[in-house]
Amino acid sequence: MHRFARRSLLAAALLPAVMLVSGCGKPESSAPAATPKLRVGFAQIGAESDWRKANSDSIKREAEKRGIELVFSDAQQKQENQNKALRNFIAQKVDVIAFSPVVETGWEPVLKEIKAAGIPVVLTDRAVDVSDDSLFVTFIGADFVEEGRQAALWLAEATGGKATIVELQGTPGSAPAIDRKKGFEEVLATKPDMKIIKSQSGEFTRAKGREVMETFLKSPEGASITALYAHNDDMAIGAIEAIKEAGRTPGKDIVIVSIDAVKAAFEAMVAGDLNCTVECNPLLGPQLFDAVEAIAAKKPVERRIVTPAKVYTQKTAAEDVKTRVY
Repeated sequence: MHRFARRSLLAAALLPAVMLVSGCGKPESSAPAATPKLRVGFAQIGAESDWRKANSDSIKREAEKRGIELVFSDAQQKQENQNKALRNFIAQKVDVIAFSPVVETGWEPVLKEIKAAGIPVVLTDRAVDVSDDSLFVTFIGADFVEEGRQAALWLAEATGGKATIVELQGTPGSAPAIDRKKGFEEVLATKPDMKIIKSQSGEFTRAKGREVMETFLKSPEGASITALYAHNDDMAIGAIEAIKEAGRTPGKDIVIVSIDAVKAAFEAMVAGDLNCTVECNPLLGPQLFDAVEAIAAKKPVERRIVTPAKVYTQKTAAEDVKTRVY
């Protein structure tokens, strides 16, 4: 065969293979691009209680589980630290900002900056008092007023509607402190023989709860105290130590109701020191990131997402403590 003819035949045979290789080597233009990882900034109040620690753990675990990049900040219970963290999140251009505000007021300036940057905001656990509700998308958390009502209703039943009460309030100006007091006093307004004779902030901490309770017990009215209402379990547990040191029996001489339902409260109920705790579930991670993912996907989100709660007493504490995870 002529040399040229052989070359022509070879070229013809190789042409489909060349075309195939060429076609396979070309990237698919219709392949979907990888979804960018969501970045969420979360400004936590601090680690002032077992409840708060469980809350932070829930948020961190859920972010990791969903593959969300979490930029976490601990404000150590200072509003100025939270403001710095929120502005840092703006600078980092996160996709969504979430936070639990230390107090209700004083947030409008930074929230307006966040809105101007086009970053949606989710409030968790605590609300803010602002003139423009468009500064945040949703608030996820318990009904603090109802928690106060439930605590008062339980105490009224346990004491037959007669009690001389001292109150350990939470952080001044914070939503739970304001609302838990409000709900409790709503019920007391219908109970003429139930009176709060002393009320002071224990700052949601065990140490401060103990210190304030010591002061209550040493006051001229100390001997008349028959009940304690604490805005959280940690303060109640601190108060229990003070009551024992004063030679009185917590849970009997002084009936105690608190809020949060952390594991330590169930242990105190099993020991007979605490009588009742109203649940405020700290495990908000799943609800938070459900909302975050919906917001990122431009889906509608309810303005108020309420977490469920229960009332626990000594009657079932021994069984309840076995399954308590926080």
